[in-house]
Amino acid sequence: MPILKNIGFLATCKDEGEQGEIHPIKNAAIAWQNDTISWVGSESDLPSEYNNEEAFDADGKLVIPGLIDCHTHLAFGGWRSDEFAMRVQGKSYLEIAKAGGGILSTVKETRKASEDELYEKAFGFLKEMAKLGVTTVECKSGYGLSLEDEMKTLRVYQRLAEDQPMHIISTFLGAHTIPPEYKDNRQAYIDLVIEEMIPRVAEKELAEFCDIFAEDSAFTIEESRRILTTAKAAGLTPKLHADQLTSCGGAELAAEMEAASADHLEKISDKGIEAMAKAGVVGVTLPLASLYTQEEPLNCRKLVDGGVEVAVATDFNPGSAPSYDLPLAMMLTCNQGRLTPAEVLKGASIYAAKAIKRDLKLGSIEKGKLADFAIIDAPDPNFWMYHYKGGQCLRNFKKGRKLYEKSS
Repeated sequence: MPILKNIGFLATCKDEGEQGEIHPIKNAAIAWQNDTISWVGSESDLPSEYNNEEAFDADGKLVIPGLIDCHTHLAFGGWRSDEFAMRVQGKSYLEIAKAGGGILSTVKETRKASEDELYEKAFGFLKEMAKLGVTTVECKSGYGLSLEDEMKTLRVYQRLAEDQPMHIISTFLGAHTIPPEYKDNRQAYIDLVIEEMIPRVAEKELAEFCDIFAEDSAFTIEESRRILTTAKAAGLTPKLHADQLTSCGGAELAAEMEAASADHLEKISDKGIEAMAKAGVVGVTLPLASLYTQEEPLNCRKLVDGGVEVAVATDFNPGSAPSYDLPLAMMLTCNQGRLTPAEVLKGASIYAAKAIKRDLKLGSIEKGKLADFAIIDAPDPNFWMYHYKGGQCLRNFKKGRKLYEKSS
């Protein structure tokens, strides 16, 4: 039964209490057996039965639950760096799309890429994410937009879940946008998603969640309701890209559909906040997307004060959020979203676990949960977020096994 000793500040991040209550223990220790935590507490209280067990030294540093990135678009073809230069020069999304950019440019490149090419690229991303303290990643499809290419992407995630050490959670996002071949017949594409894609995904057990871009410029609330109702009947749990560009009722729909989460939410209404709080839908802030698109960031304080649990994720994708740096997203949520370091840590741990329905096993450091935790080169969460410098994960454990260790 290995032990992690000499923990200066242990953020257990239990689900109890408010967003900012991370239930810290100073001068702490963690013991685990196989892949499960068996004891947590002050090192001075460590039972004698652990005295002769293998011990790791946290060197007085901060220890946190393994971070959970609960919103990524991990597998995609190509990149879109030209768009970045255009955007900072003030070009609009429509201008960029007319110049051959936007989501459809990634669709084109993803369709061209082989399954093995997508797999190798995504595998590389996961190795880098582990160095940040991340142990769990939610991965969306949505750049195939055909039956064959959506299945290809989801097979990549299935292979990654089997072949590499991260926890991988798959989400079907066939309703990301209308593909070019259906631009004059959007109803036919919606029928394809409902009648062919969702049944195939469910039959092959390639995804656990069904997401949708609910926006007047993507899929209307009524279209979204129809698609998510079908997905729910097929056994997929709803998620939504909601109220990112306009206040169109996405949050209210998320509450109606009993979604696991509603993500983005920059334009959420007061009624949407109230509905999500009542239904227990997790709100996911994606500050990297706001940063890269130069849009007004989500006021997370308003959601938290309204009773919504707020998770933090990267939205990693090649267009609007081309970074998988979850600690950076956490720091931005402090500075732009008006949450404290403790609140963003809870948002990237137990609340992120709730956004992917994994909170019974992941997201906090408690007896009976999986031994996923990271040692951070900081004395406490406040200093970690305040003196952000990247690369502060010293060692990362997943299921009690070393996932990453920083070389000296």
